Amino acid sequence: MNALQLYGRYAAASIRGQMQYPGSFLLLSLAQFANTAISFIGVWALFARFGRIGGWSLGEVALFYGIIDIAFAVADTISRGFDVFGPQFVKTGNFDRLLLRPRTTTLQLLGHEMVLTRIGRMLQALLVLAIAGHLVKVSWGPRELVLAATAIAGGAALFMGLLVLQATLAFWTVESLEVANTLTYGGVAAGEYPLDIYARWFRRFLTFVVPIGCVCYYPILAILGRTDPEGAPAWFLQTSPAVGFLFLGFALWVWRFGVRHYTSTGS
Repeated sequence: MNALQLYGRYAAASIRGQMQYPGSFLLLSLAQFANTAISFIGVWALFARFGRIGGWSLGEVALFYGIIDIAFAVADTISRGFDVFGPQFVKTGNFDRLLLRPRTTTLQLLGHEMVLTRIGRMLQALLVLAIAGHLVKVSWGPRELVLAATAIAGGAALFMGLLVLQATLAFWTVESLEVANTLTYGGVAAGEYPLDIYARWFRRFLTFVVPIGCVCYYPILAILGRTDPEGAPAWFLQTSPAVGFLFLGFALWVWRFGVRHYTSTGS
């Protein structure tokens, strides 16, 4: 059985387990939908009061909001094993069992749990994206659709990379550090708005350190037919989502370094 088939079995088993309690699944999904919907109501209230922010309209910001939230929902759905790695695997010693199995630890953690209830967040983001498509005057041709799809894929890869790095820290800290949430959930909040409304140092941080701007801001500039105020070339605006996959590759390299230096907790 190859890795993809095995992952499919992991995912199917996880989904069957969650569907054993349909009421719980439905309520948790609705809670995810309502929780994120409230956050977008806050965005709407901001624009209802000020009209435009930094030259951006509500529809344009809704485009940022929808794409970055879909990307995070995808990453959060399939990366649960890395999210809970510290308390559920390192602290308890369960990671030692994963090392004994004839499969990579990355595959086993990806297959640990597929959190299907994140579909609530994804549906809410899709609704916002549909609203943005209605409000923003964009000709949605193949080029624009491909840019939106690659932005979502690159964003999902980036957030998966952040969760992998968070899990890697647990090799030395045992518990997962809550401060890492400033880069995941905080990154989502920052990516919901255009990069050029932030201070220069923060724009650079979101471009060169945690490249959220590369997977959301630059491709959306290309979709809207805008140019980058900082002078980024047009070709970069259209290819920048690839940075998300490069970041994931770097995170997995760091993960392998952590695995090689894992010495167990003695549990």
